[in-house]
Amino acid sequence: MIAAKGLHKRYGKTVAVDDLSFEVRPGVVTGFLGPNGSGKSTTMRLMLGLDHGEGEGETLFNGERFTSIRRPMNQVGTLLEAKSLHPTRSARNHLAMLASANGIADARIDRVLDMVGLGPAKRKMPKGYSLGMSQRLGLAQALLGDPHTLMLDEPTNGLDPHGIHWMRDLLKSLAAEGRTIFVSSHLLSEMQLMADELVVVGRGHMIFNGDVDQFVREFTTSTVVVRSPFADAFVSVLEAKGASITEGDDGELVVSDMEIDHVGHLAFTEGIELAELSRRSASLEEAFMSATGAAEQFVAEMPIQTAQTAQTPEGAQHA
Repeated sequence: MIAAKGLHKRYGKTVAVDDLSFEVRPGVVTGFLGPNGSGKSTTMRLMLGLDHGEGEGETLFNGERFTSIRRPMNQVGTLLEAKSLHPTRSARNHLAMLASANGIADARIDRVLDMVGLGPAKRKMPKGYSLGMSQRLGLAQALLGDPHTLMLDEPTNGLDPHGIHWMRDLLKSLAAEGRTIFVSSHLLSEMQLMADELVVVGRGHMIFNGDVDQFVREFTTSTVVVRSPFADAFVSVLEAKGASITEGDDGELVVSDMEIDHVGHLAFTEGIELAELSRRSASLEEAFMSATGAAEQFVAEMPIQTAQTAQTPEGAQHA
């Protein structure tokens, strides 16, 4: 269990983390989300005592502060920066140095290197690793002490699709063992597949802390998809009952502000044949954009359309 309470950090006049409090439960994967500049990395550093905030804020890992744990790698595994590696040591020697300082058996080094797929490359210098390989070594470092808690900042960054799939399965399997998994990522489609619970922040403020499905329901509206050979007639029926209708692809009707059971009942009572009646749930990405839009710090402008780029193919002049 991770219990963060009253975390606060200011850089000059800018508040990076503003009185954040949340819990990360064992047995589930908890995703940590927020736009760039939202304070996620600073929050993780505060939790581990790498940054010092103001006030009485603290984070307890199973009742202890990270800085009070005698051999922290045996209890809390962390990956905050994949390239924080010794440049002149092989991957195995890098882990051996850490294992020695934390009383970890030598056999565990090869075990975790094999676990992350770096067994064949363990004699190579990490300075020659790709970002994806560095992420794998960073994860091996986090797993070295067989900890009950993992804190990972963007662990899928640099991984190919197979690596991302492997990372997802690994973290879910570790959570199933009863471990506490806290992981940040900008890959929202992947987070939707991996996370059970979320901590969502924006500009240092808490936006949401709870179940993934609850987050999607709270910040989006699900819709009902209808196909019918009598679509025009059904539109009139639905609108008369207060539904909002938009046309989708291939003649489908997308119905908002009405539950699927009500839509089906109206079709039955009005004698309107349906070719399709289904619920379309919103995605985590849609919920994230809705929840954090006002908290986005870095907003890019759309490119200015010039007269040349505005020309249609028919209006373009050929030399």
